[in-house]
Amino acid sequence: MPEAALVSGRPHPHAPLPETRTHAAAPRPEQTPGKETRSPGPDTETRHHARARDPYFDNAKYLAIVLVAMGHAWEPLRGESRAAAALYIFVYTFHMPAFIMIAGYFSRGYEGTPAQIKRLITGIAIPYALFETAYALFKRWADDDPGYPISLLDPWYLTWFLVALFLWRLTTPVWRAVAWPVPLALAIAALASVSPEIGDDLDLQRVLQFLPFFVLGLRLRPEHFTRLRTRTVRIASLPVLAGALAVAYWACERMNTAWFYRRDSAPELGAPAWTGVTMTLALFGCSLLLTACFLAWTPHRRTWFTVLGAGTLYGYLLHGFLAKGSRFRDWYGPDWVHTPAGAIAVTVIAATAITALCTPPVRRAFRVAVEPTMDWAFRPDRR
Repeated sequence: MPEAALVSGRPHPHAPLPETRTHAAAPRPEQTPGKETRSPGPDTETRHHARARDPYFDNAKYLAIVLVAMGHAWEPLRGESRAAAALYIFVYTFHMPAFIMIAGYFSRGYEGTPAQIKRLITGIAIPYALFETAYALFKRWADDDPGYPISLLDPWYLTWFLVALFLWRLTTPVWRAVAWPVPLALAIAALASVSPEIGDDLDLQRVLQFLPFFVLGLRLRPEHFTRLRTRTVRIASLPVLAGALAVAYWACERMNTAWFYRRDSAPELGAPAWTGVTMTLALFGCSLLLTACFLAWTPHRRTWFTVLGAGTLYGYLLHGFLAKGSRFRDWYGPDWVHTPAGAIAVTVIAATAITALCTPPVRRAFRVAVEPTMDWAFRPDRR
């Protein structure tokens, strides 16, 4: 299932938001692409937060991670509630594309400098290894599955996004060099959708099928987001959103939701190969349209939840234990959970939990795992 790009809790984003960190070993919004500044220490985070981060993107990341958590909470309810199934499809159409586009946007300045490589390793590779191991151990314990293997080649549940972000960012210089990056990325995604031979290692199907959104993010500029926030675009987005909800309500009983995960090729889903190309293009268009609607309504000023946007990677990685634990321990077993009131309660609980996991105290507690410094492992930056 798609999960989130995300941004680190430090003033300079690591990896994406996403989880994101969503978003980025790239320069902060106020920096010039291609240039970097030395990152301030943790003691300066609060003092420089307002100056170092763009509230619009932090707001977008927080709202998107809330939708991720809600989507996970609705998944077990889809069998009994058509409304939950429709909302699930609606949200899954755009929440990951939105995260990934923001991740690409904040990766524009990636050039493979030593400082950027260090952040790529400490901000993405190390958290991936730690959380992939932690999830495997959690499954052994919570799901009574002592034989579940620990493998860094087979991402489980949420960790695929870290693998994808690592590989996407490494290829950033390529996309900056080619003449038609987005059409090329779409062609690669379409070819992946008809190639079951790719296999499951490193979730390369997802890496390749979601690639166009990252590449598109690399091509975006601040003025593109400014245009989305106009009154005209916001008003025009309302019938689009209403129509998308209606289509989702119709499609939820007729469509295989695995298409939205992008983790399988068309033949693996039992569909003709040409369907993969068609669905790649159709879903790209639908996802892009709904992402634009989402970003159009994202507040651009500081709000009470702006500060939480800096912790979306924490919320993304940590809420997976709650989401999977709810299945392993049968939290959805009671009948009341499957009533309309129960569905609302589950939604509120999911939103509250993910919000708590993005807060500064949680970031401080888990920073050693999500944002390790590891200065001892790298040569000093002598630029």
